Amino acid sequence: MAEHSRPVVRLRPKADARALRHGFPWVYSDQLVADRRTRALAPGTLALLEDAGRTPLALVTVNPASRIIARVLDRDPDAEVGPAWLSARLHRAQALRQRLYDSPFHRLVHAEADGLPGLVIDRFGDLAVIQPNAAWAEAHLETIVAALRDVTGVARVVKNGQGRARQLEGLAEETVVLAGTVEGPVAVTMNDATYLADVLGGQKTGLFFDQRDNHAFAARLARGGRMLDVFSHVGGFALAALAGGATSSLAVDSSAPALALAEQGAARSRFADRFATRQGDSFAVMEALEVEGARFDLVVCDPPAFDPNKAALEAGLRAYERVARRATALVAPGGYLGLCSCSHAVDLAAFRAACARGIGRAGRQAQILHTGFAGPDHPVLPQLAESGYLKALFLRLDG
Repeated sequence: MAEHSRPVVRLRPKADARALRHGFPWVYSDQLVADRRTRALAPGTLALLEDAGRTPLALVTVNPASRIIARVLDRDPDAEVGPAWLSARLHRAQALRQRLYDSPFHRLVHAEADGLPGLVIDRFGDLAVIQPNAAWAEAHLETIVAALRDVTGVARVVKNGQGRARQLEGLAEETVVLAGTVEGPVAVTMNDATYLADVLGGQKTGLFFDQRDNHAFAARLARGGRMLDVFSHVGGFALAALAGGATSSLAVDSSAPALALAEQGAARSRFADRFATRQGDSFAVMEALEVEGARFDLVVCDPPAFDPNKAALEAGLRAYERVARRATALVAPGGYLGLCSCSHAVDLAAFRAACARGIGRAGRQAQILHTGFAGPDHPVLPQLAESGYLKALFLRLDG
C-alpha cells in the first residue's frame, strides 16, 4: 500500500464499514477513533479513512467539532480535491439540470446527492447563491466559487451562511456578496407565475425551488376555486394557483417582508386583483378565519420544519397534526387540502399518520390523491434518507 501524506482517521473496531462501502456518506463521532491526533485536526481537514483493519476506504473531510465527524468526498482515497475535481462535479450537476430545465433557475448542487457534501448551490440566472454548510466547503470556498463561475458563467455569487446546519458544524453565520453586485430581489418565473427571491435577506437562498412540481399539481386543483396558502413565504402555492385559474388566493405568513414580495410577484404576474395577504402567526390566522366562517376550495399548508432532528420528532408530529386539524376546518365541502413537511427527521408514513389524525379530529374523511416530493433538481442519494426530506400530501375531503 502506498504511503499517504494526508492524516489518517480510522473506524473503531465495532464500527460497521459495510454501509460506507455501499455508499453511505457519513461517519458519526461515535464510530471513529477519536484519539488526540484526530481531535486536533482543523475542521475541514482532508484525511484518509481506514477501516479498523487499516484498509483504506475513502477520502473524507473531518470536523472533530461535529457529530458527523467525517464526510466522504471521494471513494478514491488518492483523489485530489482541487479546481479540476470541483469542475468535474459541477459539470455533472449542471448537465442534469440542463436536461431538466429550459432556463437556469434551479438547484444546481444538492449536497451529498451531487457528490459535494454539505454544499448547496441555487442558481438564479446569472446569479448563484452558495450555502457552504460543511467545514470543508467553507475552507475551499474561494476555489469553489472560481470553479462555479468557470463552469456556469455566472457573474454574481452570494454566500448565504445562515442556518442550523452551519451551527452544527461550528461555522459562523454571515451573508455576503462574493462576486458582482446584488441590488434587490431577483425575479424568477415558475409555473407561469413570477416570484421575487430575496437572495440576501430571505429564507434559505430566497426561494424554494424544491416545491416547483408540487406548486404545479396544486394549481390543477385550484382551477375555478378559492385558494388559501398558509406559511406562504413569497407566495409559492398562492401565485401558482392563480396562474392555474384560481378565482382568488389568500397568502398567510408571519413575515411581512415575505408577503410584500408576494404582492410584488402577484403584480408582476398580473394577479393583483385576485390576490390578498394576511400577516400573522399562521395558527392564529387559521383560527381567526375559521371563526369568521371563511371556507376555501383548496387549502395548502407548507410550514417550516417542526422537527429538525429525531429528538424533537414527537413534538413535531403533534404540530403537523395540529396544522392538519386547523386547515381541514377551512376546506369547503368536497374541497382539497395540501399538507407539506420539509423535515428529514419525519418519514412519509409518520407524516401521513399525523395528517390523518388531524383530519379525523376535525371530523372529516379524506382521499389521498397525490404524494409529492422535491423536484428532480433535488436528487436523493439512495443511501442517505436525509437527502429526501420533502413530502407533500394532496387530499380530497368529504362533504
